[in-house]
Amino acid sequence: MKASKRLTQKRLKELFHYNPTTGIFTWLVNKGNARIGYKAGTKKKDGYIQIRIDRKNFLAHRLAWLYNYGYLPENCIDHINRNRSDNKIENLREVTLQCNLRNTGNSKRNTSGVKGVYWSRERKIWYAQIIYNNRLRGLGYYHSFDNAVCARLAGEQCLDWSGCDSSSPAFKYVQYITKKEVLCE
Repeated sequence: MKASKRLTQKRLKELFHYNPTTGIFTWLVNKGNARIGYKAGTKKKDGYIQIRIDRKNFLAHRLAWLYNYGYLPENCIDHINRNRSDNKIENLREVTLQCNLRNTGNSKRNTSGVKGVYWSRERKIWYAQIIYNNRLRGLGYYHSFDNAVCARLAGEQCLDWSGCDSSSPAFKYVQYITKKEVLCE
């Protein structure tokens, strides 16, 4: 049985130049319709950039990681700003699947702007919740939106969501309020 040939950093650098500031790959060789200096890859329907190398498709963010660090990670590569086509190296981080799933936007039904914080129409009060181990966990009801957000953030921190904090809507809201209060004093 023939061993499958894995893409290496050396092979990637033979074919492409990667600009870590822009996140764009350009061709270093003429290949098919591609010409030297042309931008590589196509944007898929889901927003990710895909690049074909040696008859195999690769996601550009994983290639950026290989280009910069010399290996294709076993874990996920997360787009910190949630823009799937922004492959700047500063926007990419290697994370677990669980952390990657946490760095998602609010559901379409969420009107509070903070994931896990909802207005309870029947009680006319804010409710905080979190999903952990595929189970919905209530974090309590609060008269104040700020207190509900703080409960959500405390829940995230108690579950040791370290490394995901900076992308948490609850974290960003508390950070914004804290800065706003310091500036207003």
